[in-house]
Amino acid sequence: MNKKIIPSPLASAHVSRRGMLKTVAGVSVAALAPVPAWGQARGPLRIDITRGNVDPLPVAVTDLFSDTENGRGIGQNISRVVAADLERSGLFRPIAANLFLQRPEDMQLRPRFVDWRQINAQGLVTGRVALEVDGRLRVEFRLWDVFSEQQMAGLAYTSAPDTWRRVAHLIADEIYERLTGENGYFDTRVVYVSESGSALNRVKRLAIMDQDGANHRFLTDGSYLVLTPRFSPTAQEITYLAYVNNRPRVYIYNIDTGQQEVLGDFPGMTYAPRFSPDGRRVVMSLAQAGNSDIYTMDLHTREVRRLTNNPAIDTSPSYAPDGGQVTFNSDRGGTQQLYVMRADGNDAKRISFGTGAGRYATPVWSPRGDLIAFTKFEAGTFYIGVMRPDGSGERLLTESFLVEGPTWAPNGRVLMYYRQGRQNNDGTGGEPQLWSIDLTGRNERRVVTPALGSDPAWSPPLSP
Repeated sequence: MNKKIIPSPLASAHVSRRGMLKTVAGVSVAALAPVPAWGQARGPLRIDITRGNVDPLPVAVTDLFSDTENGRGIGQNISRVVAADLERSGLFRPIAANLFLQRPEDMQLRPRFVDWRQINAQGLVTGRVALEVDGRLRVEFRLWDVFSEQQMAGLAYTSAPDTWRRVAHLIADEIYERLTGENGYFDTRVVYVSESGSALNRVKRLAIMDQDGANHRFLTDGSYLVLTPRFSPTAQEITYLAYVNNRPRVYIYNIDTGQQEVLGDFPGMTYAPRFSPDGRRVVMSLAQAGNSDIYTMDLHTREVRRLTNNPAIDTSPSYAPDGGQVTFNSDRGGTQQLYVMRADGNDAKRISFGTGAGRYATPVWSPRGDLIAFTKFEAGTFYIGVMRPDGSGERLLTESFLVEGPTWAPNGRVLMYYRQGRQNNDGTGGEPQLWSIDLTGRNERRVVTPALGSDPAWSPPLSP
């Protein structure tokens, strides 16, 4: 389908240097030319996220203006999603709308910056929404540095009206990137295991949702047990473990078509599947005769290759983002610890040497390649932590009776996992819930789901 970029009424005949940016899943994106700036020179507005403690940046996200009632409703919804995305990151503090001194319709050419400085806004988001004659939605937004009175970003999006929420996440990503220097993570999805029923008769289904919990839907019907879902690099497929007719097998599920297929019919138990960074292989554990080793399968040829051959239990493999190494956990040294080996299975080295007699599990490599997240158990307490690939710099981010299964946001700044409390004597309590935390360990939040949730997996960015 051809996507036409409609020029902005604020843009000159010459499109700015970014020009036409991209077309993603029915959303066309074009840059808006900067509005001529005046005001005193000042360094660019930027959040320094390399510090351990970051004060949230005050930003004003105004309702996007529209000439029509329907458009105004969409504009308000977009602004609320943008503000919620930014606030949830812990790096921004959206200012309450009842403090605004200027109306959206009064800012279509240029804001009155003195009004925004008066309420201590440092960043300002303005824009407009229009419904085109062909039925498509056009959304424009601009990001302003209030103190220097400079436009920092300006983009126009053209899409179907029912994709307004996706446009909101794209706007939030652009703001996040412009103000932090890192890629945003709001235009993403999360797949997880949704749990319902009593603890003795728990029904587990695959479910998928936007990273903020919207657009929730189930992928499986609960007639069989599902575990450990993981996204492919394209975000279109999921691999997971399922017990169909009480037989554990690894499946691949296509999100777009709903089709699924058995990855392989192995004689033993297969578990902990995960895609390679190029999406051409799946790495997993295979248990035979009481021994568990790590294997890979080529998804094109279905050729299976054994990577480890050890009398210990080797499991939970995860590729480095360049595909050159694999991290996994093993008890080959007597206790459950983390190891890193080459992608061909050679040169395995232990990397977890924390204090005490802790056991380590579920390692997963950061998309940036700089850290490995893990679950640690020590002295009756579970932890989620990170360390460098050589084992140095171990940091524990959160702890509880049970926290497990970390998964990375695609920018490597935030982790999601599940937390479970202690079960009461009467069988109540102990319900798994999804949580997220950033690398500072200070911005920990509950991820609300319709039912209980465990085993989350974060998708890559939906846009290329």
